[in-house]
Amino acid sequence: MILRFTSVSAQEYEPNVFFHQNDTLPYRILLPKDFDSQKSYPLLVILHGSGERGNDNELQLFHGGYLFKTEEYRAKYPSIVVFPQCPVESYWASVSEDYDTSSLKKKYTYAKSLPKNSQLDIVESLIKSLEQNYPIDTSRRYLGGLSMGGMGTFELVSRNPDFFAAAFPICGGANPNWAPLLSKTPLWLFHGEKDDVVWVNHSKRIFKALKKLGAPVRITLYPNVKHDSWNYAFANPNLMKWLFSNKKK
Repeated sequence: MILRFTSVSAQEYEPNVFFHQNDTLPYRILLPKDFDSQKSYPLLVILHGSGERGNDNELQLFHGGYLFKTEEYRAKYPSIVVFPQCPVESYWASVSEDYDTSSLKKKYTYAKSLPKNSQLDIVESLIKSLEQNYPIDTSRRYLGGLSMGGMGTFELVSRNPDFFAAAFPICGGANPNWAPLLSKTPLWLFHGEKDDVVWVNHSKRIFKALKKLGAPVRITLYPNVKHDSWNYAFANPNLMKWLFSNKKK
């Protein structure tokens, strides 16, 4: 049974704004239940999709925010969960968009080499700041994202090939040329076969490139699912179990 959550209370997610040079990044942070500053905790960063961009510092919780507040999650996986919010005029990933004139569907083109991405620059600075202010276990940094955030997940891992313990891009994509940079990080990809927003072959191609390298990658495809594959991924009871089983040496 798949549960579709259409809203989430921001209660317990503390609102903050990260100031970096001449820029700002709103974010929400959820600390573990019974937080103890003398203990160290995993860090989980979630990158939202394009529809949740803004500066209200709440909309980014729309998809997935419910999961990390559940009693089950907080009991099994005590961790520091962070949802940054991308501005409307910006994007987590370095992609160009156009339309296939024959199908009128949106197409994404990913840069062959990693370009400068000021929006991910500030996310990286936020993570560094969090590690200075919270007791984070640096061997257990995790990353996930959906749609635009799935693309951003691939790109952020590529920019930091030895940084994250594991990551899960949902209905995202990346240039297969990035595979060597991604190959050291365990990845679990999710995508709907009927996705009419982000082509499923984007995930299939990077998966194939990573498998060629013998990388620790897996993929779950949903045959009759369109773009909302995050509902299915977040409902997968094995996702968090797999994620937190990974640890950097």
